[in-house]
Amino acid sequence: MFTKILPFALASIIPAACAYPTITEIENPPSVDVSVNEEEAVPIEVVKKTWKCPGCNDNEKYVLAQLQEKTRITDRNALATILGNIKSESNFHPNICEGGARVAYDKCYSGGYGLIQWTSIGRYNNLGKFAAKYGYDPSTLEGQTAFMINESVFQRYLPEFEGAGRTVSQYMVSAYYWLGWGIKGYREHYAYDYTKKMVLA
Repeated sequence: MFTKILPFALASIIPAACAYPTITEIENPPSVDVSVNEEEAVPIEVVKKTWKCPGCNDNEKYVLAQLQEKTRITDRNALATILGNIKSESNFHPNICEGGARVAYDKCYSGGYGLIQWTSIGRYNNLGKFAAKYGYDPSTLEGQTAFMINESVFQRYLPEFEGAGRTVSQYMVSAYYWLGWGIKGYREHYAYDYTKKMVLA
């Protein structure tokens, strides 16, 4: 008799919530209200992580931020390669004339000038024209960074930097065609240093 009563007793203590839905409930589930009260809804902010360089100076940080804001470069090695080349060319001093003189744009009479040492007369003049057109001072970091990113030569090789998965040495090839340096110097060493200082945050 005990064995006959046991199933009934167990059934009586199982909560109704544990019962399986009926076939009708499965085929016709109850509707769910998913509407949103736009006046009371709290917007969800999506935080996009970017590469930062806590140990860099203000000029380096500015250029790094602008490269990520104005292009689709997301690869650390690509960004580090660009920074390493700028460091080699000017040490991030925008008002520097080849040889070390710190002068305004119109006072550099020979050699390269600025962040990436624009040397040819065409590229040098285009910096001035770009600055005049868009309201920049061609001697400043802001004006030169904007021109550097928008310059046709950089734009030509930008897709190479916007790719991912390459080493610094491989990106350095694109940097050579972008800048056309005569002496490689320590630029690749500088680039590797930046890869160690950059953090995604």
